[in-house]
Amino acid sequence: MGIYLNPGNDNFRSMLKAPIYVDKTMMLKTINDFIDRDNKYICVSRPRRFGKTIAQNMIASYYSKGCDSHDLFQKLKISKAEGYEEKLNKYNVIKIDLNSEYQNSRNKDKLITTLEADIADEMKDQFPGSDIRRDDSLARNILRVFAATAETFIILIDEYDVLVREQVPQALFNEFLSFLNGLFKSDTMRPAISLAYLTGILPIVRDKIQSKLNNFEEYTILNARELTVFVGFIPDEVKALCEEYRMSYEDCRRWYDGYYQNGYEIYNPESVVKSMQDKKYSNYWGKTSSYRVISDRLEENFRGSKDAVIRMLAGEEVPVNVSQYLNTMDCFATLDDALTYLIHIGYLAYNEEEESCRIPNLEIRKEWANAVAVMSEQEITDRIIKASKDLLKATLAGDEDAVAKALDESHIHVTSNRSYNNEDALHSAIYLAYIYALNIYTVIKEMTTGKGFADVVFIPFAPDMPAMIIELKHNKCAESALDQIKDKKYFDSLKDYKGGLLFVGVSYDEKDKTHVCRIERFTKE
Repeated sequence: MGIYLNPGNDNFRSMLKAPIYVDKTMMLKTINDFIDRDNKYICVSRPRRFGKTIAQNMIASYYSKGCDSHDLFQKLKISKAEGYEEKLNKYNVIKIDLNSEYQNSRNKDKLITTLEADIADEMKDQFPGSDIRRDDSLARNILRVFAATAETFIILIDEYDVLVREQVPQALFNEFLSFLNGLFKSDTMRPAISLAYLTGILPIVRDKIQSKLNNFEEYTILNARELTVFVGFIPDEVKALCEEYRMSYEDCRRWYDGYYQNGYEIYNPESVVKSMQDKKYSNYWGKTSSYRVISDRLEENFRGSKDAVIRMLAGEEVPVNVSQYLNTMDCFATLDDALTYLIHIGYLAYNEEEESCRIPNLEIRKEWANAVAVMSEQEITDRIIKASKDLLKATLAGDEDAVAKALDESHIHVTSNRSYNNEDALHSAIYLAYIYALNIYTVIKEMTTGKGFADVVFIPFAPDMPAMIIELKHNKCAESALDQIKDKKYFDSLKDYKGGLLFVGVSYDEKDKTHVCRIERFTKE
């Protein structure tokens, strides 16, 4: 058993002893299908806090010859899968946490040569008859073992992209490229490697290391394909935890859901676990990361960035082209590049069918609010967020004139002169105006209610707040909007809601380009 070569299973054993462990071991069945096949090179990228390291420790514990893991897996799902015993602890595993190696290195310029020498020392001990050379590459030493013993290797590299993210000196980066090239690009090496499994935050970086890893199958936050259910927690897993810990599933969904792939809702696993342990829903993301990654990208002032931010804060999706981004940290040519980067690191969720992105959940929305608050372009903060907070207060207080004036201002922000009178623009104005309400309410657009569809329904998840139904009219009086709410009994959709209820009728006069508002308070018996 070594640190790098054929590691033990202590890390995975500790994870199994944690108060909460969600069994993702069936991932191993999927990975087994790659072993010793032509497409045995895998790169899995996903945001921080989405379980990459946990998966690496599980994989190492399952395959490594350096331990006996029967007792760990015998009660887990994988133990019932076909071929389970055949591959359990049958492979030579080399496991590298590149981020840890980089951060702990005293001489970062010699990172790769030092790492290869340390692995060579372990190979000498475990393969004494294979002429291992400390001053040679890992690839060549693997070939020496394969030639002498016919034994193959599984290569696990966690945080493969750390040298990209840290923007290291070119000499070190070139050495890293040679390291990758030696391991994964040579036909001579192919028989000696049974599997390569790399993880990172970013997908394979196109303009720097794609040529070294272009034989890898990529599984990303954009599309994880057959690994989708292992990216994060899925609804059944979260429901079971909420039931066990007596926590509200709907609240959990509001806070941590929002990532969607291949028919599955995906939850942030670390935040779900922490919320269960703490018995409360909170912004755990913000305690482990920085909202500056959002503001830094948006302060580059890409064309259309202000409009995109406003629409996403208002709960809308914005179009994004994810195909052009080079997956780097230092080459953002367009707004699409910036948005794609934010998708990969988890601050946005991607809708593949619509080719659009959005803010996924309440936890991340709070990070966006923090980011907007520190941006140098104070117009977004001062004129929109503050105005929205004041608007909500005015609505709850029944101040019809203040609400109408706020909607006049919002309408200006989200439309051009050409589209000002468009009915969709009126809806966007409403969503923008009530941005702040998204911190207190679940907002449902065109909700099925009573005898039709209510334009916008606000259902509070904060205590002591009334629900609101907003109906919009174009070139009609605001009173007619209130009449429609009552005549079509839109409030029937809130029959299980026992709190106060506000009816808000809004009309827009296309000629004068002004809004009129009428508010009535209604309490269900």
